[in-house]
Amino acid sequence: MTIKLLAIGKTDNKQLQSLINDYTKRLGHYIKFELEIIPDLKKVKNLSEAQQKQKEGELILAKLNNTDVLILLDENGKQMDSVGFSNYLQKHMNSGIKQLVFVIGGPYGFSEEVYSKAQGKLSLSKMTFSHQMVRLFVIEQIYRGFTILKNEPYHHR
Repeated sequence: MTIKLLAIGKTDNKQLQSLINDYTKRLGHYIKFELEIIPDLKKVKNLSEAQQKQKEGELILAKLNNTDVLILLDENGKQMDSVGFSNYLQKHMNSGIKQLVFVIGGPYGFSEEVYSKAQGKLSLSKMTFSHQMVRLFVIEQIYRGFTILKNEPYHHR
């Protein structure tokens, strides 16, 4: 199985990008992982919130294969602890799917088309985080999930 993280817009914070790169590299020891960045939309000042969500939604959906399992990172999604998330990852691996895709949407969330295509929604917290920070948190939690599954000490440091 491959795990892919799709995110809108690049990370311009070098320290944050360095941490993202570090956890992406660590994750490669456990599973094939890809971080794919969808470029920010141009001329968003001319777009309504709904139009922006629609255009971003089209870009997200264009990146998916028919067999992908799509999970949205959404403030109204299910919350779980790290052990629960590791079990969630294991269930998906056991199901025989080719690719599990997590998506971080744009500033206004997702279009209805993206919501209707999704097989699940996860929330990292009731708090709000920057989209750039969420990338690091998701990748770190996937890494943590694999260390839990392998019974490695990282989770208890």
